[in-house]
Amino acid sequence: MKILSAILYYLVIIPISLLPFPVLYLISDFLFFVIYRVIGYRKAVVFNNIKNSFPEKTEQEQLEIQRKFYHHLCDLIVESLKTFTISQKQVLKRVTCKNPELIDAYFDENKSVIIAGGHYNNWEIFAVAVDKIIKHKTIGIYKPLTSKFFDEKMRETRSKYGLLMIPTYEVKHYLEKYKNVPTATIFGFDQSPSNPHKAYWTKFLNQDTAVLYGTEKLAREYNYPVLYGRINKESRGHYSFEFFKVTDNPKDTAPGEITEHITRALEKDIRAIPQYWLWSHKRWKHKRPEGM
Repeated sequence: MKILSAILYYLVIIPISLLPFPVLYLISDFLFFVIYRVIGYRKAVVFNNIKNSFPEKTEQEQLEIQRKFYHHLCDLIVESLKTFTISQKQVLKRVTCKNPELIDAYFDENKSVIIAGGHYNNWEIFAVAVDKIIKHKTIGIYKPLTSKFFDEKMRETRSKYGLLMIPTYEVKHYLEKYKNVPTATIFGFDQSPSNPHKAYWTKFLNQDTAVLYGTEKLAREYNYPVLYGRINKESRGHYSFEFFKVTDNPKDTAPGEITEHITRALEKDIRAIPQYWLWSHKRWKHKRPEGM
């Protein structure tokens, strides 16, 4: 299996990754035709998610969101492949921060922070760029891939310009290790939790939704200020991100308050421009358990 993964990586992924962006977007346009028009990859999942999230919209409007999502998804695929070989100079031309002064102020006070974000726009290129754009030592929390080969390549790619990639089960160890260094720990909080009984339940996009509680749990335990991070698509292949303060003192917040705040912030972004969220994810596969 490792040999097949290596062949795929070195003979397919890397040659595609080395192509210039204009050529990659031609590939993206072709992928859209294949994935959307021919294969219909997860079309039923995507449409059902959109329909349930926007019941007030007409079917035509829902289908338009779906079509735009697949265009964005194909761009996301080729842009993610590009991150394997993208140079630091290219990254910094394509990713900017609108308000670095908000987070840098915490660094100047020697304070670590937690950044909460969703799978909205291109989180892969954000991961490659973020450590070079803000002052904090950045830590990315991730769930290891099944393939050890691609897990290693993914970690190498995301961390090549400074981001420290930490699997979920080692988070506390590394927070203790870097407790004397101002860190920015990045959580993607919009995945579907593996255990719905340990999740925080709320209404999100018109549906009962289980939300990962790890962001709030660690924020309250370490009392690290929490920021919501939003990634904006400025144009094809160009992104910006910006920060919004959630709380400076997590220990002073009520249980669930932080999780509600970041969930509502992401929901607002999705409602504003829905095609940039990851609709192909089976986000609502769990039902709310009785008593939750």
